[in-house]
Amino acid sequence: MIGRRHPYHPHLLSMLEAARLARGIHLYYLEKGFTQGTKSGPTDLVTQADRESEEAIKELLLSRFPEAGFLGEEGGSEGDRDVRFIVDPLDGTVNYAHGFPFYGVSLALEAEGVIQAGVIMDTARGETFYALRGEGAYLDGRPIRVTERAELLGSLLATGFPYDVAKDAENLIYFGRALKRGLLVRRPGAAALDLAYVAAGRLEGFWEVKLNPWDVAAGWLLVEEAGGRVTDLEGKPYRLGHRYIVATNGRIHEALLQALLSD
Repeated sequence: MIGRRHPYHPHLLSMLEAARLARGIHLYYLEKGFTQGTKSGPTDLVTQADRESEEAIKELLLSRFPEAGFLGEEGGSEGDRDVRFIVDPLDGTVNYAHGFPFYGVSLALEAEGVIQAGVIMDTARGETFYALRGEGAYLDGRPIRVTERAELLGSLLATGFPYDVAKDAENLIYFGRALKRGLLVRRPGAAALDLAYVAAGRLEGFWEVKLNPWDVAAGWLLVEEAGGRVTDLEGKPYRLGHRYIVATNGRIHEALLQALLSD
């Protein structure tokens, strides 16, 4: 179990509380009904649940840790500080708006450029994935590990596509290469949960192009703390804001990179 003496243990406890608060808002609007609009295009949806859950998360976390900065999908960046929270209040908004049960909330804590804590809560299933750097990854209090599968063929993979895929179709190339090799690829539509599923051993790997820091910050830590590997497409260590992310159980990593990059 995660040690209470970890310097960011209090932050993790508050992040878990904030995630539960956000989930409650998601469920409230599913029951009540919600209005929705668009951001960058007609498929890039935003709902009342996105905005209100981010405000609730922000208010809770910054009231507890007023020295911290905050980077959220809906509200932009606040504070240029050594410690900040990175939040996606509703990852998988399109799924949420259509009643497709694969969406949740993602929260990460970054300190001096390093992700120290991460929480991903699956709203539909009520599952909570979390990690503290150096303390392992957990699902509802139970330790989780990546799978031990070493063969790429037969591994279960996930990917996703940007909202403006007609203008930025690069991942269609990698997706096509994977399918031509007979790889098993799913496209659930919520990157944070995809990464959590790699950490929990439900997927062997995940890759995507053009994700934002709030999409991946918590999941990145979860995968590494569960024994997996996270890089860019060249196999170099991943960094927030990079255009490419590849996360696997580690054993299939090189084979997946080769499959994506080879015609």
